Amino acid sequence: MSEVAEKTKAPKEPLFSKKNRKLVTDPLTDNNPITIQVLGICSALAITVQVEQAFWMSVSVLFVLALGNVIISMLRNMIPSRIRIIVQLVVVASLVIIVDQLLAAFVPDVSEKLSVFVGLIITNCIIMGRFEAFAMGNKPGPSFMDALGNSFGYAWILLAVAFFRELLGSGTFWGIEIFGSSIPGSKWGLYTMGYENNNMMILPPMALIIVGIIIWIQRSRNKELIEDH
Repeated sequence: MSEVAEKTKAPKEPLFSKKNRKLVTDPLTDNNPITIQVLGICSALAITVQVEQAFWMSVSVLFVLALGNVIISMLRNMIPSRIRIIVQLVVVASLVIIVDQLLAAFVPDVSEKLSVFVGLIITNCIIMGRFEAFAMGNKPGPSFMDALGNSFGYAWILLAVAFFRELLGSGTFWGIEIFGSSIPGSKWGLYTMGYENNNMMILPPMALIIVGIIIWIQRSRNKELIEDH
């Protein structure tokens, strides 16, 4: 009987199998959590004035989602259905507290700029959505890969939005002046040629416009993303 069970047992899927790799690549483009699923868009509006802020928010979400997905996946068979959302909130809240303390300890200036937005990771729709839709029904390995894919998909949108907003709105990248003189003792630079920063870029609506442009580009490249009406 044991021999028959051993033969009929499904082979263990490698962590980096084609199916699992797809969990990482899909959220980068055709199933992006921000531009396609329209989740977690609030942080794209709020903290993308500077690339540095967007980077650390992306790292924070990666930390919380990766560990959270694995923890929820490991506990999925022990969590009563009626309290699963409460358990998920406890897990994500605990991880967010750890992230908040680490940011305050190692990058206090960034922590101060991000302020309450780190705490709002608790209610980030991407994280709670992946807990409920994926980690509750899959093993830790695929859950970790799913977390990587959605975190990277979230991150590149934030960084792209922040890049254009900071560069065109402040003339800087990661706080370093780009449009001014880059040669010591030289007065050459776009500012001396009459260029002025576009102050509209640092306003939240511009983040939404940039996200809209990215959505338009994605849908123009992939006609399957266009909804039929």
